[in-house]
Amino acid sequence: MTKMADGASKSRLRVILAASIGSALEWYDFFLYGTAAALVFGELFFPKSDPVVGTLLSFLTFGVGFVVRPFGGLLFGILGDRYGRKPVLVATLLMIGIGTTAIGVLPTYSQIGIWAPVLLVAMRVIQGLGAGAEYGGAVIYLVENAPPKHRGFWGGFAPLGVSVGNLLAAGAFALVTTLPREALMSWGWRLPFLASFLLIVVGIFVRMRITETPVYTEAVVARGKVESNPAMEALRQHPRNFFVVLGARMAENGLGYFFPVFGLSYVITTLGVPKAEALSALMLAFTVELFAILGFAALSDRIGRRPVYMFGALAGVALAFPFFWMVGTKEWVMIALAFILARAW
Repeated sequence: MTKMADGASKSRLRVILAASIGSALEWYDFFLYGTAAALVFGELFFPKSDPVVGTLLSFLTFGVGFVVRPFGGLLFGILGDRYGRKPVLVATLLMIGIGTTAIGVLPTYSQIGIWAPVLLVAMRVIQGLGAGAEYGGAVIYLVENAPPKHRGFWGGFAPLGVSVGNLLAAGAFALVTTLPREALMSWGWRLPFLASFLLIVVGIFVRMRITETPVYTEAVVARGKVESNPAMEALRQHPRNFFVVLGARMAENGLGYFFPVFGLSYVITTLGVPKAEALSALMLAFTVELFAILGFAALSDRIGRRPVYMFGALAGVALAFPFFWMVGTKEWVMIALAFILARAW
């Protein structure tokens, strides 16, 4: 009995690690890129422009990743239903990781001219296609392995990976920003991107050791039932629910990036708060978020998904104006509180 319990515990841990490490890498990449876009990419990849235009152009390349994400989600969602969750989780992890690591070795505008931003956009496309399915795939893998009464809690480990990735990215950039400016702009900014290779190695090792979810095995393998186009099937059978979920996810994702990415850029660039102070405040917020995620995930198992989701959405909207008032004080405590409230809900 003890051996069986130990085996079950190891299996559960492997499932949680396999799902959350991909989410960590995905959001490590996206937060890392957003921070670099705000602080260094404008000068490195768009030096012909003035500083403001250069930063805007670097954020535009950041947005490319979001444009292609739906296509990645659709493509890999179909592949996941046809060939299983495991191969898709491995493929998306590789795409995100390779794209992120490759950015760390890209030549800059001063070295190859216009090809520098072109290659940067190409890497963003690769990352975006992989990221389009990574988070959703991680949630599905967790929920399909979860006990029926604890699906919310288990599903919470995917966004927990998001917070870990954000925290690692903020910490990595906080370290390199302590370098002299010349070192930061020449080679220091590359180090956090290259470090993502370690997450790839660990992630692939874990994901190669997982098995298919019992839900997939029963519904697809045992019964031989495979939808030719699951997205269109869902749209045809449940159109209202389909668009409600789509809109809710888009709004949530937008707010998820608005506060830590644009907010960080605003605090540093517009308000002139030192980089180290702004990043440390954000890192504290990501740490608090770790506990908030699992708390609200467990709460959703008790009172339902809808009230928890509605509360988070309304809290995010209500915080928009207070957030800018709090960071506008330029006091570290108020800035940290603003980021904590933005991330905790």
